[in-house]
Amino acid sequence: MTAQLPTSILPQALAASSKIMDATLEQVLPKPHGLHARVHEAMRYATFAGGKRLRPFLVLNSARLFNVDPDRAARVGAAIEVLHTYSLVHDDLPCMDDDDLRRGRPTTHIAFDEMTAVLAGDALLTIAFEILAHPATHDSGEVRAALCLRLAEAAGSNGMIGGQMIDMQAAQSSFGSDEVVLLQRLKTGQLFEFSCEAGAILGQAGSEHRDRLRSYARDMGLVFQITDDLLDVTSTAEKTGKAVGKDKDAGKATLVSLMGVEGARAEAEKLARRAIATLKPYHNAVPELCELPLFLLDRES
Repeated sequence: MTAQLPTSILPQALAASSKIMDATLEQVLPKPHGLHARVHEAMRYATFAGGKRLRPFLVLNSARLFNVDPDRAARVGAAIEVLHTYSLVHDDLPCMDDDDLRRGRPTTHIAFDEMTAVLAGDALLTIAFEILAHPATHDSGEVRAALCLRLAEAAGSNGMIGGQMIDMQAAQSSFGSDEVVLLQRLKTGQLFEFSCEAGAILGQAGSEHRDRLRSYARDMGLVFQITDDLLDVTSTAEKTGKAVGKDKDAGKATLVSLMGVEGARAEAEKLARRAIATLKPYHNAVPELCELPLFLLDRES
């Protein structure tokens, strides 16, 4: 596997982005109060469980291309992060993936209870659109509406939820590579596409910029998913912070099971280099985005 450059700027950039996002999330998430405080506690437990904050990182850096106010970009980053967190809370439920561990600690339904986890996930999904629709996110109602529309498309039945539906049927199906790629582009890739496109929407940039960023995100998202599947086969729960080997145990096809470990690694590297080539016109402005795909190849969690 191709190693990252020794002078990688990504670790510091990701850490700085995470710090910004944690501060913004602290502002936008409700503090526990009232008789319903338990749902606020669960929302915060799930959101502040760590993680790479990769989707907000994409928002912040794509927004830099168009000189977007960093505070506005951070609000959009917070919106995608809480929506992503809702999806993890629900994915972990007994009726879905039935996971007890997420990011190295008990999943939300284990730490609280199943009912609270469902409600916390619902609340995180809802507040994502509350954040986007708020005037603080942008002066233009058209821009706020465009953000809400694009996130709804990415997260809905023809996006992330559609991908989860396919995933739930995967163990009973004989999927080939085309079906696996479709599953991953819907379940994982759509939120990455929104995250990259959001900067162009905030900056009211033309369709050519939105298309280029979306194309980059499509390949980068597949790199992320392939490396995730590789970790499921080659890593440990201690390193990844979640259970491993579950896809194999469930009989689910992945690009790793279809191509083999080395074949999947080669495919991930090919996609990473194509993603970088797509962003060539932006390299000087956002070198972090150009380095990210190759950086992902060597991730351990």
